[in-house]
Amino acid sequence: MKDDLPPAHTRRARLLVVDDEPANVTLLHAILTAVGYERVHCTRDPQEAVRLHTDTLFDLILLDLRMPGLDGFGVMERIAPLHRSDYMPVIVLTAQTDHDTRQRALTMGARDFIQKPFSTDEVLLRIRNQLEMRLLHQTLEDRVDERTRELLEAQHEVLRRLGWAGEYRDNETGAHVLRMAHSCRLLALAAGLDPAHAEMIFLASQMHDIGKIGIPDAVLLKPARLTPEEWAVMRGHVDISGEILAEPRSELLKLARLIALTHHEKFDGSGYPAGLRGEEIPIEGRIAAVCDVFDALTSNRPYKPAWTVDEATDFLKANAGAFHDPRLVALFLDILPEVVALRDRYQD
Repeated sequence: MKDDLPPAHTRRARLLVVDDEPANVTLLHAILTAVGYERVHCTRDPQEAVRLHTDTLFDLILLDLRMPGLDGFGVMERIAPLHRSDYMPVIVLTAQTDHDTRQRALTMGARDFIQKPFSTDEVLLRIRNQLEMRLLHQTLEDRVDERTRELLEAQHEVLRRLGWAGEYRDNETGAHVLRMAHSCRLLALAAGLDPAHAEMIFLASQMHDIGKIGIPDAVLLKPARLTPEEWAVMRGHVDISGEILAEPRSELLKLARLIALTHHEKFDGSGYPAGLRGEEIPIEGRIAAVCDVFDALTSNRPYKPAWTVDEATDFLKANAGAFHDPRLVALFLDILPEVVALRDRYQD
């Protein structure tokens, strides 16, 4: 039938025929290649079928149910983990017509049946229909993935902008936020955290001083040492950050709040707001503390000129174990050239 010929966009679909009967394998291969399918693979060994699909992820499997050793149900069970986020592309070949067999096959993920003995027209129509369904499914998944990426990028952009909003009060470019966040990622990786965790720290740390938007200019921009009363007001930016980020629903905002609340804690317990000590301070907060202090010291502020890199590193070394985690300070010094390079990339 001309109508059974595969559309051009499905002719290169990867097809796998699995049947222990040589005659069935030969016939199906001949039917499929005769109408233009270009990538037809066949095997009589169900164990090999599992290996082949694990390596290739076929677009469609024509699977016999009754085979010695490992039957079709066993094959579906073994390939099911490959399709947790996708449907299993299986058409069952079977001479069994009973309800229990069909129900079990459908329950395990089969999409359709071809009854033995089969007709050429039916085989081609069912294969074409399933390939079209798979293509539509994949297209929908791609669109959902693209939309999800767009939403995540939008969320991350909002976080960056809010982080800059807090920093803009006393650093007009917001470059401190970017340098500090990139430094946090570098230090997280140096500390052995996995790349996904390091990326989360990079994003979340950009909100570390969001509470500054609630500090009066007379305190935040004072070009002199703060009085004890003014210092108490300045320290309140941590509580403001916690309030702004209160009751977070996403993991990213939870981490942002954690960093905002703990990056002013000190290793010896003399920090604020909770007086946490040592590893009571989450590692994300300890990482942010080192990176924040170094960049703040080497930046111009209303109350001080920028320190040199050597002066800042001497400060970190002198206060390792008191203000900062000594292991993280040592790792930070190892990556110092990369951190310093950030100053050229993100200038005030």
